[in-house]
Amino acid sequence: MKLYYSPGACSLSPHIALLEADLPYELVKVDIRAKKLENGEDFLKVNPKGQVPALGLDSGEIVTEGPVIVQMIADQASAKGLAPARDSSERYKLLEWLNFLTSEVHKSFGPLFSPVLADDAKAFFKDRVMGKLKYIDGQLAGRDYLMGKQFSVADGYLFTMLNWAERLKFDLSALTNLLAYKARVAARPKVQEALKREGLAQTA
Repeated sequence: MKLYYSPGACSLSPHIALLEADLPYELVKVDIRAKKLENGEDFLKVNPKGQVPALGLDSGEIVTEGPVIVQMIADQASAKGLAPARDSSERYKLLEWLNFLTSEVHKSFGPLFSPVLADDAKAFFKDRVMGKLKYIDGQLAGRDYLMGKQFSVADGYLFTMLNWAERLKFDLSALTNLLAYKARVAARPKVQEALKREGLAQTA
């Protein structure tokens, strides 16, 4: 498999999943702004959406959209417990988390990286993200991970966005459950390996 990624972008989530699953893969770095691969090839020929992550399968098929990719990875290594069994009530709970993270949290983060968005608009989206993170902080009370005691692919996704919050200088000091959770995920060896492979500083 080939994971098309940009360092620290949402592609970090499936990168963590691949390492946690112990699946073989090749990393292919993408310049998202230029839509080019490191060798100069046009990334749009790989993924016409022009976004990471994209996962190239051995069959030649390209799969896009992070929440789908991480479930595919989890299902290929079901013994690792990165996702509950298909059709189980717990699997639907994982789907609930993945959909919340992608539609409510991730999409609210996006505008904060815009170089042209006005400061008042950025403040609006920052407040919106903080509201979602406060909800998650409450849900993490008494839990090690989003699904309880078991690390799942949803945790790699949330961890990725908590790194964004740190980069954007969010004040999370009041969200003690969330901060303890971030440190717990960051301490996982496979998470540290993903950060190292992407050339990112340790974020524990």
